[in-house]
Amino acid sequence: MNVDFGRLTQCPLLKIAAIINIFVILQIFPLKASSQKLILEKLQHSRSLIKQNPDAAFLEIKRLLKESQDNMDEFAIAVCYEQIGELFYYQAAYSQALDNYYKANSIFRKHHYDDELAGNLNKIGETYYYNRQYGIALKSFQEAISIYKKSNNRSGMATSYGFIGQTYEKNNDDKQAFHFQNLALAEFRKLEDQTGIAKIYENLGSIYEDKLQLDSALRYFNLALDLNSSRDDRMSQIEILNNIGDVFRKSGRYVESLIYSKKAEKLAVELNEPYQQASACRDLSKAFNLMGKNDSAYHYSEAGREVFMSIFSQDNKKQLLLLQTLFEIEQKDNTIIQFEKDRQANRLFVIAAIVIIVLLIALAVSIISKQRLKIINQHQLNQQNHSLFEAQKKVMEADLYTKQLKEENLKAELELKSKELTSHTLHLIQKNQLLEELKNKLNAMIKDEKRDQRKELKQVISLISFNNNQDKNWEDFRVVFERVHEHFFESLKKYCNTLTSSDLRLVALLKMNLSSSDIATMLGISQDSLRISRYRLRKKLNLEEGENLSSFIQRL
Repeated sequence: MNVDFGRLTQCPLLKIAAIINIFVILQIFPLKASSQKLILEKLQHSRSLIKQNPDAAFLEIKRLLKESQDNMDEFAIAVCYEQIGELFYYQAAYSQALDNYYKANSIFRKHHYDDELAGNLNKIGETYYYNRQYGIALKSFQEAISIYKKSNNRSGMATSYGFIGQTYEKNNDDKQAFHFQNLALAEFRKLEDQTGIAKIYENLGSIYEDKLQLDSALRYFNLALDLNSSRDDRMSQIEILNNIGDVFRKSGRYVESLIYSKKAEKLAVELNEPYQQASACRDLSKAFNLMGKNDSAYHYSEAGREVFMSIFSQDNKKQLLLLQTLFEIEQKDNTIIQFEKDRQANRLFVIAAIVIIVLLIALAVSIISKQRLKIINQHQLNQQNHSLFEAQKKVMEADLYTKQLKEENLKAELELKSKELTSHTLHLIQKNQLLEELKNKLNAMIKDEKRDQRKELKQVISLISFNNNQDKNWEDFRVVFERVHEHFFESLKKYCNTLTSSDLRLVALLKMNLSSSDIATMLGISQDSLRISRYRLRKKLNLEEGENLSSFIQRL
């Protein structure tokens, strides 16, 4: 639909409505570029809170999610869902984590955010991996690697290779596990990513440990430990120290095993990593048990059990607090949403009321102005209409008078022509009657007179017969007939266009409604011949049996 805004804004009422609409649009749709950038910066901060303070992180992410939805920022919405998924993942609430990951997945896939989609698929795969659903995890990692290959994202490819190798290790497919870990190692080396290289060394050591190739396992664990020590990555060192202690214990080198396991326990306590602390206590208990020091074994076994119980209790408490937070937030959100709806409805009501009042005022002003102008124009129009009416009246009277004159002239002309036709017809009839009478008398004289007069009398009779059949009188008759009955012969030809001149004469006389004897006299034929002529005429006109010939001709 094409709208002529130039014409619309000429109306004061529409000008006011247009200004109000522009004001409302500017209020509802502010500039989004700066707000979107700010939301993404805030999301970077909220990600750092996920492990440290999950409750605060959840509140922050929910607030950013609502802000992103208000701005219709699809990318920021997807990142918010992904971060909520991470928060649930670290709380071991895998079902809720997957639910939010898949929400993010849907948006990333719809808008072709390929690298973000692949990263999200890796997170989905990790969640299934730690939930021991290795088949689904592998499919997710494989889809991520295919996306990273298309975009040539080497860092993403290396990470996905590592995850795939770990998954094959859990499926006891050591050949594939080594293959993908080596692919990951090659990519991390190209990128000179020391953290990634250290992680792959640790994964390779774990595979060799499972295969009981303990020297190779120890070599890769030491390589990973050296890299993490050079970067002072104490968090990553804990698990490696535990793994080295485990290898020494399996090798029968119990004293060295105790050294590394105690280092792992000490570092876990310092960094508040209860899972690694419990793992170290368990390894220490096993080593002391193998050394025959059952008291120490029992001590570390109980210490590990207490740590596990503490972890279990804290996890339950965290999950309970998180669920309580979720419930409170949902309640608050519902209250806020209802409040916002009410406020929005009130604001719209106020705006609508203002608009209606302004429009009513403008309409009243417009109506009053138009009414005043209408009164002035009406007065002028009445004067003009009166003058125009008088002029039209005179023209109509003159026109009517002219038409009456024409009608009277036409009537007089028609009446004159009718009289002329009637007179002409009577003249023809009288002439033909006279000639017929002369012919009869002469025939009588022929019978009585002497033979020498017969020749001359026959010549007179022949002359009378000849004059009686001349067409001139009929041509004059036809001219007068067509003046009275215009287009009659044209209408007749629609029924039959093969009529002879004798047929046309008969039809014309029938149209004049003459008697059969008068028609026979004018045509110079007998009554029997006239009946035959009428019969032939009916055939040519294709009249149905029972239809009157005279009535048919009168209708033409």
